[in-house]
Amino acid sequence: MTTLDVTPSLPAAGGGNRLGRALADSWTMTRRELAHWARQPVQVVVGLVFPVMLLLMFGFLVGGGRGLAGDYVDFLVPGMLALTMAFGLESTMLAVTQDLNKGVIDRFRSMPMAPSAVLVGRSVADMIQSAVSLVVMIGVGWAIGWRWHGGPASFLGAVGLLLLLRFAMLWIGIHLAMVAGRPEMVQAVQILVWPVGFLSNAFATPQSMPGWLGTVVEWNPLSATATAVRDLFGNPGVTGGSWAADHAALLAVAWPAALFLVFFPLAVRRFRRLSH
Repeated sequence: MTTLDVTPSLPAAGGGNRLGRALADSWTMTRRELAHWARQPVQVVVGLVFPVMLLLMFGFLVGGGRGLAGDYVDFLVPGMLALTMAFGLESTMLAVTQDLNKGVIDRFRSMPMAPSAVLVGRSVADMIQSAVSLVVMIGVGWAIGWRWHGGPASFLGAVGLLLLLRFAMLWIGIHLAMVAGRPEMVQAVQILVWPVGFLSNAFATPQSMPGWLGTVVEWNPLSATATAVRDLFGNPGVTGGSWAADHAALLAVAWPAALFLVFFPLAVRRFRRLSH
C-alpha cells in the first residue's frame, strides 16, 4: 500500500511567497483527505448510495406530492439534491472529530505549515465529494425519468446554488465537530439534522401542511434552495403567495451567505484555540 507524504516542505530561504506556500500546504491537506477515499472505499460508497436510496424510496415506495400539480419525480429530485447537500454535515463532523481524537490535527499544527491549510484542505475535499454526490444523484434522477427544461446557464446556476448550500453546511460541521470533540457526538447532531432536513419542501409543498408548519417550512434554508433550484431546472415547484416563495432565489443565496459569515469565523477561532 502506498502512503501519501503529507509533510509540507520548509519555506525557502529568504521568505518566499506566503500565499503560495499557504495554497501549497492546503493542496497537501486536500490530497490527504482524497487519499482516504482509496483506503476507505466502503465509507465513500455508503455516502453515495444513501441519498440514492432515499430518492428511490420516496419516488416509488412512499410517494407523496400532496398539493402538487405536475409530475412528482420532477418535484422530488431537486428537493433530494438539496437534502443531500444538507445531510453531508455528518460526514464532515465525523472526519474532523476522528482527526481530533487521533491527535492528527495537533501534529499538523506543530508542523511548519500555514495554519489555515488544515481547514482549507478539509473544505476543498468535502466540496469535491459533494460534487461527486451531485453527479451521481443527477444521473440516478435522469434514469428514473427526471428532466430539466432550462438551458446550460440555468443548469449551472442550480448546481451552483446547491454547492453554495453545501459550502455553508460544511463550515457548520467543522465548527460543531471542534465543539463536540468526539465522534460519538455526531449522533446527537444527526438527531437535529434529520428533522431540519425533513421539515422542508423536499417531499411536499408547504400549501399541503397546516398554516404554521407551512410557514416554518417556507423559511427553511433548505426549502429556499430547493425552490430556487426547481425554478432554474424548470420543474414543478411551490406556488407563490408568500414572500419566501416569491424570493426563493434571493434566500437561496442569503441563507448560505449568512450561515457562512457566522460559522466560518467561529470555526477559525475554535481551531486557533485548540492548542491552548
